[in-house]
This record gives sequence, structure tokens and C-alpha cells, in this order.
Amino acid sequence: MNMKVSRPELLSPAGNFEKLRAALLYGADAVYLAGRRFGMRSAADNFTDEELKDAVEYVHARGKKIYLTMNTMPHGNEYPALREFLRTVKDYGIDAMIVADLGVMATIREIIPDMEIHVSTQASIVSPEAALAYASLGAKRLVLARELMIDEIRAIRAALPETVELEAFVHGSMCVSYSGRCMLSHNLTGRDANRGACTQPCRWTYTVTEEKRKDQPYPVEQNELGTFIMSSKDMCTVEHIPELIDAGINSFKIEGRMKSAYYTAVVTNAYRMAIDAYLSDPENYVFDSAIYRELESVSHREYCTGFYFDDPMVNPQLSTIDGYIRDKAYFATALDLSECPMPEGLEAENDNGRLYPFIQRNKVSVGDGAEIISPNKIGVGFTVSELYSESGEPIPSAPHPAMKFFARVPFEVKAGDIMRNA
Repeated sequence: MNMKVSRPELLSPAGNFEKLRAALLYGADAVYLAGRRFGMRSAADNFTDEELKDAVEYVHARGKKIYLTMNTMPHGNEYPALREFLRTVKDYGIDAMIVADLGVMATIREIIPDMEIHVSTQASIVSPEAALAYASLGAKRLVLARELMIDEIRAIRAALPETVELEAFVHGSMCVSYSGRCMLSHNLTGRDANRGACTQPCRWTYTVTEEKRKDQPYPVEQNELGTFIMSSKDMCTVEHIPELIDAGINSFKIEGRMKSAYYTAVVTNAYRMAIDAYLSDPENYVFDSAIYRELESVSHREYCTGFYFDDPMVNPQLSTIDGYIRDKAYFATALDLSECPMPEGLEAENDNGRLYPFIQRNKVSVGDGAEIISPNKIGVGFTVSELYSESGEPIPSAPHPAMKFFARVPFEVKAGDIMRNA
């Protein structure tokens, strides 16, 4: 007898329009993004009011959903601007707003009474009691605190009516501070993390000085047990899709509005493939390790499984190496021929493959080993044998940012496919 398994939503970050398009092309069911104000990632490009309106239309035209982050904790003097912003976007058709502050929630209810409310992870929901309290205030979805273990999530799910959904982060950066509520950035730089302006001082390098020997700083070093400083590992739960679905999580959220479009595409693609593979045959599902290798191709810190299987009081998941692990270089994105027409005189197809147009992201040269990644596919390798300029001249490399060029590829390439180094 076949198992009946609910299909979770795959929710991807959209720091700008390029990332939004990448998220949808590579399999996201929904995206979350911010306007220029009141979102927790003010350093992302974010969307102007007009861009936000266009984004809603773009997402809905593809049958997907769009959620607006309104999860800062604004001070009293910011509420006139908040009300103005809400009046501007009230008729855009946004599917839900992600909220952390009760005052913001009440103001949304005042101005857009029928807006669906999702309670942000910043609200630190760690108990059935807290979950029920927010549900009683009309929240349709609860974004759980990242400190929860999977059995605690099961308990919260069991306590709630089925109409209230649970969302949880499954991939991306973690924060050393409880549910991301931190005053360190504001204290050191004057930029308030709780109003979207975190400078990430938890990632900085620190030294210790003795009061009378300030000219002799000592680095804060790790021992065999770890660093015990502040920089967290990155979360990666792609190997645990069955357990997360079984716990009752309705929406799988990927962190990363400030990451690249390449990051958005690759991570979304990996989780789309893993989720779909499990749902297609739950009883016989075996995780494909090639999907994990895809996630190793993006810039990341050491991976861990968050706190789903590790008590944060026992294992705080602190990074043991400094900085990011960088693997694959993002060479280019394939274009449609309408965006870069084939010049006259070029041999579009021969025994070595077909010429396809691309837009450059990093330098690519003849002789480079490369891979093409496509929606729902693992990267496929080839050697870059021929490159041509937009006007059709043979070139040894495509060195200029955002230049358009043609590359011969020995298999089919579609617009939106990504070329990276092998």
C-alpha cells in the first residue's frame, strides 16, 4: 500500500528580480522578498514599490506565491512610514506578510484586514503554547525558531489545528543569537539588526588584550572542542527531507536573500529534486548523494543539520574554520536568442555541438572545463571548445562583466540554464 505524504511548499529567497526569476525557474513554489523598508535584510537589493508590484504580477503569472517580509521591530516614530507603505501595497495582491512585531501585525490588520499573516522566526516560537497564542491572533502560518529540535516541532504540530501551517528553515546561514534577535551590531556600529541593518559582527575576527598590555593582542583561537566564539555553521538538511515532512513542516524555507542568483538557483534546484524524488516513491526513497554535491558547489560555511537533531545547549554548531568554502565559479547564464540573436556567418551547429548565447558572470576561456545546470537536473560537464563575441568574432575568453557571447555546447541548452566551472 502506498504511503500518503503531504507535499511541502519550497520557499526561496528573492533579494532582487534576477534572484526571483532564478528561484521560480529552478523549482520554488513561493518566494519571499522585501520592499526598501521594514524587511530584515536591508543590505539586499530589495524591491522598490513599482518593482514589488511587477514582482507580484510575475510570480502570479507562473502560478506561484509571493510573501512580503515586514519583520523588523520598528520604533514608534517609524509607524507613519509603515502605514504609508501598507496603503501603497494593499492592492498589489501580495499573498502574505511575514511579521515579527505585534504592533506591525495590528497595523496590517488595520489597513489590510484580509492580509494573510505569517509570524516570523524572529518571534521565537519554541512551544505549543506560543504557537497557539499566535494562532489565536489570526496567524495563518508560524515560522518556527531555528533552535527547535525535530521532536519539539512534532509537539507543536500536534497542538495546532490543521488550518495553521508551520514553516521552518531547511538551508542557509544560521545566527548565533537566539532567533536572530541581536544587539551586537547596534552596539558596535550603530546599525540595528532588529531593524534590518545587521553588520554580522559575529563573523568578525577578535583578539583578547590585557588591560596593561594593549599593544600585545592575543588572537582568540580554537581548541579541539571548537572555537566557542560566535560564527555559526550553515544549515543543510537536504538529506533529511522525509523526517522534516513527517514532523509536520508545511513550508521548507531557504535562507539567502543576500546571496547570488547562482546560489538561489542551485540550492532551490537541489531541494526541488530531493523533495520530488521522495514524494514520487516514499517507500523506496534513497537519497542521491549527487544532490549534496550540488550544494557543495555554492559558497557556504561548514554544513550542519541545524538543531533538528542536536540540542543547541549541547552542540552550538559553531564554525571551526574561518570564512567561506568556495567551490564552483559561476561562469554565465544562458539567454534566449531573442536577447542575443545569432550573427550572420556563424556556423550555428556542427559535429561538436550547437552555439548558444550567454551573459557573462565570471571569466570563462576556451579550454575550461565547464558544467551546465538546468532545472531538475544535476550539472552536466563539457569542455569549452569555441567562444564567439556577440558580433560573431572568435574570442579566447569572455572576460568582461555582463558581456554577451556564444559558446558551443555538445547538448541542448535552454534560456536560464547556468554555466559554471567543472
